[in-house]
Amino acid sequence: MQLIEVTDKATAKDFLEVNALMNKSNPCYIRPLNNEVNDVFDPAKNKTYQYGETKRWIATDDDGGLIGRIAAFTNSKYVNKGTDFETGGIGFFDCINDQAVADVLFDTAKAWLQSKGMEAMDGPINFGDRDKWWGLMVEGFDDEPMYGMSFNPPYYESLFTNYGFQNYYNQYYYRTNVDDPLPARFPERHAKFKAKAGYEAKHIELKDLEKYAGDFATVYNAAWAQHGEAKEITKEHVIKLFNTMKPIMDERLVWFTYYKEEPIAMFINIPDINQYFKYFNGKFGLIEKLRLLWMKKMGYNKRLTGLAFGVVPKYQALGVDSFMIYECGLLVQNKGWYLRYEMGWAGDWNPKMINIYKSLNGVQSRRMITFRYLFDQTKPFERHPEMEYK
Repeated sequence: MQLIEVTDKATAKDFLEVNALMNKSNPCYIRPLNNEVNDVFDPAKNKTYQYGETKRWIATDDDGGLIGRIAAFTNSKYVNKGTDFETGGIGFFDCINDQAVADVLFDTAKAWLQSKGMEAMDGPINFGDRDKWWGLMVEGFDDEPMYGMSFNPPYYESLFTNYGFQNYYNQYYYRTNVDDPLPARFPERHAKFKAKAGYEAKHIELKDLEKYAGDFATVYNAAWAQHGEAKEITKEHVIKLFNTMKPIMDERLVWFTYYKEEPIAMFINIPDINQYFKYFNGKFGLIEKLRLLWMKKMGYNKRLTGLAFGVVPKYQALGVDSFMIYECGLLVQNKGWYLRYEMGWAGDWNPKMINIYKSLNGVQSRRMITFRYLFDQTKPFERHPEMEYK
């Protein structure tokens, strides 16, 4: 066995190929776009490099065959970096079903993180936001992954736990059928707010994306940044995000609620673009982009995925979320545009979000685990604390 640091285009290409090789036996596997994985490790494209650094390795057998990979990273802004110890991360882990090979990969990442002053490592996580490649899949292998979702063979869980990783938190995904009737309280609350002056729920118009980017930032910062589980976001950042998403956005799926024209809630959904990317084998050049636009026009994609949801604290527990979601349902349900709604993940430390998914008749479809490994095994292990609501 050889361990090779990723330092050039050839080894970076091999780093991509390991993932496809390890998952080739599962017909549900969808290869991530090569350029998106490469961008994670490009300081010019990944803003997280302002706060940390990365290192990557691939493993080969004695004949040069690819048998594993891993990345390690430090991030001073990592929200779960620990109180009594500094925590680094590992991610993009892939490996043959051989504990000895996995141990070498983990040991290598651990040694580098220790050299950077880290005292623990979480993984598999992303060097960046938690909307992509976060957690290890342990349930849900019989369905195609959504865009940005981790996907791996079932035996990976044993490779982690046998090494000594412990379950830091579970990540639960839920799904429902688009046309399933919403619970009775939804139309009741909808009627209540429909009759109140000043309340309005409406979907966006693509021509006014800049306005809605500001509304998104307002709601997001009020609803989530206060909890410490998310950093504040700027309107400019959202404009950039919306413009990136514009080619695949469906304005009928992105909703805001207003009170006297002030944004107070949002319900952001997009088509699951993995339903396009599964035909591209990791590539996304001009031909693939044209093909995506054609498939979008022809209605190939029947899956929705939740991107963001939030209510300004002052208006929480009043039912404005039900008002907004029901308005969306009146437009989208029973049209044949989409059939399945895949919700984003919620950590077991966020019971409020899990209850929201369940209130939409969501059924748990997958489970991921974010693991933690303490370098000093004499220290007590603690799971992720439950979110506090203000």
